[in-house]
Amino acid sequence: MTTALITGSTAGIGAAFARRLAADGHNLVLVARDTKRLREQATELHDRHGIEAEVLTADLAEDKGIDTVADRLRDRKSPVDLLVNNAGFANKGRFLEVSVADELRMLKVHCEAVLRLTAAATEAMRERGRGGVVNVASVAAFVPRGTYGASKAWVVQFTQGAARDLGGSGVRLMALCPGFVRTEFHERAGMGTDNIPGWMWLDADKLVAAALQDLARGKTLSIPDPRYKALMGAAKLVPRGMLGAVSSRTGRKYGPQ
Repeated sequence: MTTALITGSTAGIGAAFARRLAADGHNLVLVARDTKRLREQATELHDRHGIEAEVLTADLAEDKGIDTVADRLRDRKSPVDLLVNNAGFANKGRFLEVSVADELRMLKVHCEAVLRLTAAATEAMRERGRGGVVNVASVAAFVPRGTYGASKAWVVQFTQGAARDLGGSGVRLMALCPGFVRTEFHERAGMGTDNIPGWMWLDADKLVAAALQDLARGKTLSIPDPRYKALMGAAKLVPRGMLGAVSSRTGRKYGPQ
């Protein structure tokens, strides 16, 4: 049986990855900050699917947390075959309304942790000649909209660049760019969701199924829904200045600031 490590596994997209991979027979390493929730999740997935679910408590906004997960990914005796870098969050507020400390904390999780964990995982995977990494970004990566979008744009560029560098090694890397997904994400950031149109919402389980199909096909970028693919295609045709103005207005209504 293969093993998948998922960061931010206890809710939202991370939990959907855990459910799907456990149902497919993969053992899991579940990573999050809340030990109690991790243990409950591990027990449920073990009892339902008969897989082994290891619990790893770590805060990826801290060096100690990143080191803990990186050490697990380097373990050659119990190798990880699939890494899902899903942990992330948003800050509510425009630039300069959010403290620099909070902005740096976001960059630590979205960028530094993704870089270091991807490096730890792929080094071991390249030695074995197989493995995969899914780095969860966002469609916000494609519009000029503050620190959140900038951090997710970095995830996309980094992942696709690393995928090219590791071409032919047997290791696959893919950036996953979802739109609005019904998770705890907005609630944790203190953002209301009542004004988000119903058609913009995605189902986490369907999103994960599409993402895993794209990874199997060897894609380095996954926008797993026709609605958002159409929106991102249209965005490429809009002048950059106009796109920035539109994303600024809609971001204040709907998304991370």
